[in-house]
Amino acid sequence: MKKIIALVLAFLLLPIFGTILSGHATAAEETPAGKSELLTASEGQKSSATDYSMNLNAKSAILMDAATGTVLYEQNADEALPPASVTKIMTLLLVMEAVDSGKINLSDPVTTSEAASQMGGSQVYLEPGEQMSVEEMIKCVVISSANDAAYALAEHIAGSEEAFVEQMNRRAAELRMSHTHFENTNGLDDTTSNHLISARDIAIMSRALLSHEKILDYTTIWMDSIRGGAFTLSNTNRLVRFYPGATGLKTGSTSRALFCISATAKRDDLHLIAVIMGAPTRDIRNAEAKKLLDYGFANYALYTHAEEEGDPLPVRGGLQDSIPVTVKSFSKLMKKGEEKNVTLRLSLPEYVAAPVAVGDVVGKAEYLLGDEVIGTSDVVASAEVQKISYFEILLRLLSEIVGIEAEKKR
Repeated sequence: MKKIIALVLAFLLLPIFGTILSGHATAAEETPAGKSELLTASEGQKSSATDYSMNLNAKSAILMDAATGTVLYEQNADEALPPASVTKIMTLLLVMEAVDSGKINLSDPVTTSEAASQMGGSQVYLEPGEQMSVEEMIKCVVISSANDAAYALAEHIAGSEEAFVEQMNRRAAELRMSHTHFENTNGLDDTTSNHLISARDIAIMSRALLSHEKILDYTTIWMDSIRGGAFTLSNTNRLVRFYPGATGLKTGSTSRALFCISATAKRDDLHLIAVIMGAPTRDIRNAEAKKLLDYGFANYALYTHAEEEGDPLPVRGGLQDSIPVTVKSFSKLMKKGEEKNVTLRLSLPEYVAAPVAVGDVVGKAEYLLGDEVIGTSDVVASAEVQKISYFEILLRLLSEIVGIEAEKKR
């Protein structure tokens, strides 16, 4: 008789459970969602420290933090100018994207065409029909700024240089490089009419290239060789050897562009991009790039909170009673020394209501410097919890009743 009464009560209580579950869902929907503070290249913010001038001996310049896109210093950064071989940063970006997507492999052979072999300027003197792997070609472009290798890679990926240049301009538009137009893969400008790019856009595409970490295996090489050691490659970027923490990236010079560079360097967690365009000599270009990098490392540091698992969050109305959560990563560029004083505060509800999907925002992490919130990141569910059904509720009630009866008989 007791079991029958319990079953009747269970069915009578089902509507109440439905109301409770509905109420829990409303509570979860009101949970505030955090927003990541990691900036994209197009959202990079200019630091107030750029109010003064370094009077750099160059037509334009910019200093950008690679992690957040924050601009630390700029000088005439939006004027479109001839970039010379700094152009090859975009060429390399498309190559690395093709590698990472699986479209091509580093070990694939690249065959040199007649057109590629006839490229002037800096080159590794590829012969028509000569084959090298994609990786060897990348080294030739990065280290020796080889125009012939850049042309050969473009043909290998897109079928022709013209088609590859179309991809370059399309990718520039996607990156919001608003002062850029490419006419070739290498930056030779003796026959071009509108092959131009701004210092800011060079920093943006440099940042995109640095996101492919494999490229650092090549941009940090000082000397190497090809053709079984018969041909030596020597890096055109002297900072790679002589500037502490240098990671690359690309130099360039022509009579029209003068001397240009996108110089990158990393110390601790801070990775900087210094762009110099239109410097009168190679030594002045390198000195001004070092001046920018020195300024950045002396005055700024990157606060980074890596993605981590948080304590499980209670779930109501679900098949499981709790759900694991992940605190998403957060990065912010700060005045040097301030990064040591950042604290983390989690803002989470008492519970969330089922159903919950992987990636659902369930709260936020706040990062504070003193009492000031300097940024937030999302706290997301890292597992799925399905909503419990009325039938499953009934089964649980029956299980409880059976358990109680069994305990009484012992």
